[in-house]
Amino acid sequence: MSHRRIPKRTAVLAGAGAVGIAAAAILLPHANASQDGSEAAQAPRTMSAASAAELVAQLGKQLGEAYGGAYYDAEKQQVVVNVVGNSNNVIVDVKKAGAVPRSVQNSFGELKAATNTLAQQATIPGTAWAVDPKSNQLLVTADRTVTGDRWNKLEAAVGSLGSGMARVQKSEGEFKPFLEGGDAIFGGGSRCSLGFNVTTQDGSPGFLTAGHCGVAAEQWSEEANGAPIGTVQEATFPGDGDFALVTYDDPAVEAPSAVDTGNGQILQITQAADAAVGQEVFRMGSTTGLKDGAVTGLNATVNYPEGTVTGLIQTDVCAEPGDSGGALFTQDGSAVGLTSGGSGDCTVGGETFFQPVTTALAAVGAQIGAGGNGGGAADNGGAGDAGNAGAGDGGDAEDIGGAGDAGNAGAGDAGNAGAGDAGDAGAGNAGDAGGGQVGQTG
Repeated sequence: MSHRRIPKRTAVLAGAGAVGIAAAAILLPHANASQDGSEAAQAPRTMSAASAAELVAQLGKQLGEAYGGAYYDAEKQQVVVNVVGNSNNVIVDVKKAGAVPRSVQNSFGELKAATNTLAQQATIPGTAWAVDPKSNQLLVTADRTVTGDRWNKLEAAVGSLGSGMARVQKSEGEFKPFLEGGDAIFGGGSRCSLGFNVTTQDGSPGFLTAGHCGVAAEQWSEEANGAPIGTVQEATFPGDGDFALVTYDDPAVEAPSAVDTGNGQILQITQAADAAVGQEVFRMGSTTGLKDGAVTGLNATVNYPEGTVTGLIQTDVCAEPGDSGGALFTQDGSAVGLTSGGSGDCTVGGETFFQPVTTALAAVGAQIGAGGNGGGAADNGGAGDAGNAGAGDGGDAEDIGGAGDAGNAGAGDAGNAGAGDAGDAGAGNAGDAGGGQVGQTG
């Protein structure tokens, strides 16, 4: 198996493109709060979704019982914070932080308690729920298999929460992990997609993929029935997540921190970041290629036929079987999630759930790339106000190609768990098939 290296000129183009995106974001107006309490000082601050996630985490702790959740308004590039009660001090604190206060009925604590009630009374295969800060309710989704007594049980559980606490919506599809026999990365007759290349605690190269892929097979190849190129070290599914760590069998393999977004375009992945509701995100998978959408919920619980998985990101990004494990990321090069499962397809749409990358990295003790940030959304490494992850229009999925043509840095044949030169399955000549020429993360 050959491993092509990336031309230096291409890598330089990648960096230049990233700088261009960051520079454009820096030009956005920033209205920061000052100590004089003036109207200008209270104006909402424009920021990226990555910065929004960090601000939301801070305000959630600061506001206590008055906190009702928050979300990112991508159009205005602002954070909207739900506030329970009429405390002027709380409203002032929200405004000083540069966010927009919004009066709501339910506190985040009450909504969290409601999810615990559903877990006790409505853990039914084919159901899912997550906090929807835009409606200040729990969004409970039931797929087409939830009928008869199971539907009645779900309705009763939701009704027990009280008026205005939750709402139920039906999904035309069926919740299931997006695993399928085929191509991309192969193991045990199954096909998945490579998520993100990582560096393990001992410095070895590896990659993240879905946990249900990791429990399906111990070894993975870049071709159907091909020689193994990676071995599963850890896998979680079902339970507290859906993620697996696979280490490359060749410790000298190149494992670029990049996503092959198709059409010869590569996006460098510079860090891991937490998701924010309302954030624009992009997904790459071996079946359907590059798709985009928005984050609609956090800490989602999904009741798959195989068992319950908690702590997921809910989105309206489409996906199909074989996309499992593929990368969810932002335009600025932040790794956000790993494709878990959902309902529907890329013709009719549906809900798709993702494993947060930050929690997966923490669980397996790995880092993005060769020592990238394994933590949450920081205001550095391209994820700060300048990173603009989903802050602007973001362009169509076809336009994400990274930072310019070839955000290449690391696209070589080395990451290997992808589809290598085989990459069919809609992957073009390897790049799109879930790992690109070896590990393009996808």
